[in-house]
Amino acid sequence: MRSKIFWPAIILYLIIGVYLNYVNYSAPYIQIGVEEENDSWVISQLYYKDWAEEQNIAIGDTILSVNNGPLNEFNQLKYKSIILSANALTIMKSDGNLIHIHIKHLDIPQQLIYILIIPASYYLLTLFIAFYLHFKPRNTKLADLLILFMLTVSLAYVSSGVSGRMDAIGIIINRSSMVLCLVLLLHFLRNYYSFVKTNWVFTNNIKLFYLLPLLAFILGCIGIIYPASNDILSNFVLIFFFFLLIIILGILLISYFKYSSPQLKILLNSIMIPFLPFLFLYVLPKILFHTYILSAEISSLFLLLIPFSFIFTQLAERLFDIEYHITRLRYYVIFSLIFTLWFTVGLYFIAGHYLKITVMSGLSFFTFSSLVILFYIKEKVDYRKRKILFSTKGDYIHQLYTAVDKIGKTIKINELLEKFAYEVSVHLELEDVFVLTYNYDTNEFLTNSGEKIMIHPETMDDIRLGEIRKIDKVYLAFLHQDAHYKRALVLGHNNTIHLKDEELLWLELLLLYVNNFIENTKMVEELLEELKHMKQADDGQLPWLNKLLWLRFEEEKYQLAQELHDTNLQEQLHIAREVDVLVNAKDTTETQEKLAKIHKQMVASLHELRSYCENLKPPLLDTLGLNAALEKLIRKVQERANFFLIYSIDRLYLEDERMNLMIYRLFQELLNNALKHSYATAVEIHLKEKNDGFEIIYSDDGVGCDVEDIIVAESMGIRGMQERVKAFNGHFYIDSHVNQGMSIRITIKEGSETHDYDAHSG
Repeated sequence: MRSKIFWPAIILYLIIGVYLNYVNYSAPYIQIGVEEENDSWVISQLYYKDWAEEQNIAIGDTILSVNNGPLNEFNQLKYKSIILSANALTIMKSDGNLIHIHIKHLDIPQQLIYILIIPASYYLLTLFIAFYLHFKPRNTKLADLLILFMLTVSLAYVSSGVSGRMDAIGIIINRSSMVLCLVLLLHFLRNYYSFVKTNWVFTNNIKLFYLLPLLAFILGCIGIIYPASNDILSNFVLIFFFFLLIIILGILLISYFKYSSPQLKILLNSIMIPFLPFLFLYVLPKILFHTYILSAEISSLFLLLIPFSFIFTQLAERLFDIEYHITRLRYYVIFSLIFTLWFTVGLYFIAGHYLKITVMSGLSFFTFSSLVILFYIKEKVDYRKRKILFSTKGDYIHQLYTAVDKIGKTIKINELLEKFAYEVSVHLELEDVFVLTYNYDTNEFLTNSGEKIMIHPETMDDIRLGEIRKIDKVYLAFLHQDAHYKRALVLGHNNTIHLKDEELLWLELLLLYVNNFIENTKMVEELLEELKHMKQADDGQLPWLNKLLWLRFEEEKYQLAQELHDTNLQEQLHIAREVDVLVNAKDTTETQEKLAKIHKQMVASLHELRSYCENLKPPLLDTLGLNAALEKLIRKVQERANFFLIYSIDRLYLEDERMNLMIYRLFQELLNNALKHSYATAVEIHLKEKNDGFEIIYSDDGVGCDVEDIIVAESMGIRGMQERVKAFNGHFYIDSHVNQGMSIRITIKEGSETHDYDAHSG
């Protein structure tokens, strides 16, 4: 199916594109307005005034010939009183002197860029993307429509300059392709909604809309036969374009607010943003006021965004994290824009009398774009050279992980605080480091060694959690606070030590980790204290609890060790063998290539190891919240899944923050089961907010199973999920039959004191 559409479309695109680019190259675009006076053509308007001034061309001069021929035979004057393009002019000045001008593209850089270079580059770029999409294994019908849409947009853009020269073929191609590209986009959206299983909010009979580009083609032909009607016919085509664009934007807006789908949100932005400048700066002013704010050539530049935005949204449903890159770009653009404005204002006051507006605008744009590029280069250099640029003691990220690892092994708060102070003193090379604790009951300050210190309580009152403040001869870092104690880390410096920004950031992150460690340690201590008051054995111990905890820890360690051994460790051993072979190799001709291959394997192995760490402790859960952590988890599943995933995540406002981790683990287990066991083509998972809690609904159309078998066998993590739900007084419902898929519903009421711990199966 695809080959029947693709190759004829490419051949037609090449033929038309070569012709359009040839016409653009055939003569420079000069746009000189003229008026007929006494059988002579007198210059009445100059579009490129700087060029005209350099060539000694002025309003009132008489044009005798264009391209060494009389003006009466010049085809462009049959349509408008404008000489749009020419290679040579003969002009008579008011004093009777004749001027012969040979025009080259480089004489007018603006038209060279906007009319020739950018359209030709866009034409080739679209051709490359079309081939890339064609050979990328994707939904055939969607890919065909997407390719046809982009090819048509390219022809509409390239032909805008040709139609501006009043070339007959260029006018027909431009008018028909402008309307056709939107009809193809409408057709693509119809199929895309079906692909993502979203209800279509418009008519299904899209084929009727293909009459509009056919009508635009006919209007283009009429305009060639009857030049006087050209402007009216052009407005009709613009009305068709405006009509279709409003329909498309309306469909996307209605769908976005109706379904709140993230796919539709990205699709809306990718289509709406490139078309808005063309719509409001050219189409609407041209229809309503018969003029324009920006010319079609300049406003059409924004259409360059369309191929890239469609690659991001359709090609891989995430080549990478779009929102992250957009946010980073916005951050760099804001900084670059602020400096560019500062630079432009300074340049105006210092050298404004000597520089033209075009020169200042060019310098400002060059400064702005250079700064954005510089920020990206700096980011890459900082990352690759981070170990030698900022620290003589090594990698702070590595130090953070080692410190957290050592501190996390403690099980008592006092021991944890001592270990924390020791790690800080070692890494920052400070001797006077201790934890200061304020006891609300006794109104005293104590160090972790038990020593009393006289400090005014207001010293720590206005410091936020994790904040590090320099006070007199110490650094004071707020560590933790509860009902009885307020703790801070004290670093003595005697005005001789100044912590670098990287060291302060390292310490700030470590403070957040230790705060969590203290909370967790408190929970363990409180639990042990409660257990001591339970009925105990004669010797005062709880051997059953110790055995249970020991077996559980050993089971978790065994599973993690087995998984790491079978995956990451084997990869590391393979890399080590390759390095050993390379070290002992006598032939070094291919050393660079082999090193690059080993480096690639190491990076992949590190990414895999990082995914294990993220599974153990979701990094976004504490920093950006539950929704961001679930979104990242779902994106990772989508990259690996062979099924289509439909999901929705309501924003929850939970008083018990432990529920966030529980919800994340449930999502993780459900989606892992779908990946490993379901063999489904479609999976749905939804997190819904309830008045008194929340609900998780999961379903798939996979192979299903017998519910009793999986519960008895404790397979697929069902038992573990049931236990998690029971721990929060929730209900677990599961329904599944062989070859009929599986559905699970989990309901939890926050703050519920019910003791109904039974999980239900339906």
